[in-house]
Amino acid sequence: MSRIATTFARLAKDKRKALIPYITAGFPFADITPQLMHAMVQAGSDVIELGVPFSDPMADGPVIQKAGEKALAAGVGLAQVLQMVRSFRDQDAATPVVLMGYANPVERYELTNGKTSFARDAAAAGVDGVLIVDYPPEECEAFAAQLRANGLDLIFLLAPTSTDQRIQQVARIATGYVYYVSLKGVTGAGHLDTAAVEEALPRIRKHVKIPVGVGFGIRDAVTAKAVGRVADAVVIGTKVIQVVEDQPRDNVLPALSTFLRGIRAALDSRE
Repeated sequence: MSRIATTFARLAKDKRKALIPYITAGFPFADITPQLMHAMVQAGSDVIELGVPFSDPMADGPVIQKAGEKALAAGVGLAQVLQMVRSFRDQDAATPVVLMGYANPVERYELTNGKTSFARDAAAAGVDGVLIVDYPPEECEAFAAQLRANGLDLIFLLAPTSTDQRIQQVARIATGYVYYVSLKGVTGAGHLDTAAVEEALPRIRKHVKIPVGVGFGIRDAVTAKAVGRVADAVVIGTKVIQVVEDQPRDNVLPALSTFLRGIRAALDSRE
């Protein structure tokens, strides 16, 4: 059983919901990412989504775009991200790590290192899953097979606009968990309508039999708790970036830990 499946099984047994924070690799400082990942775990995170910096992140709003630009300027690319995961694995063999990003860095990596090298090298580094925003399910059968052959999960986005046909396509190929984008638009946009999320999830679960996480628009303990009542996981990205983006180096880890501990407490609250 994969680390992702093991984690969700344990949480389900304990009747708890997964906390999945997102951070752009190499942000806010190029060398701080493994420390940030450990801080996330210590604050109660169950899975870490690690963003691969890219120059044209079409699904990301200005906050995450800016984080990616800073990381790229510091020389952080996919090879460096894999090294960060290796460093994290030196001390943590249990927490699942999911790379989230776009097709271009993966395809460039394989042009340099050989066909199928991404799946091989990601697995060797200790990655557990991959979410490629611009790989639709109908166009990545071969990529999915490469990941499966290396023990990696392929995670897909679903949105309020997803048709039943698209949900079925995702359900056929997705493993690990599915990420439901609760808002139309880019990350950090709009106001989360928890009632709409609650209404959407049964339609998704009619086809999707693996856990469903919800992200986009979750900014505080109140919204996290509301989403946690109906979803299997709560994904927080933009707000995590905002918490750390203007901190002096010495305060990055404490600020992030304080924020995530508040979210974890809200998710675990029985009230």
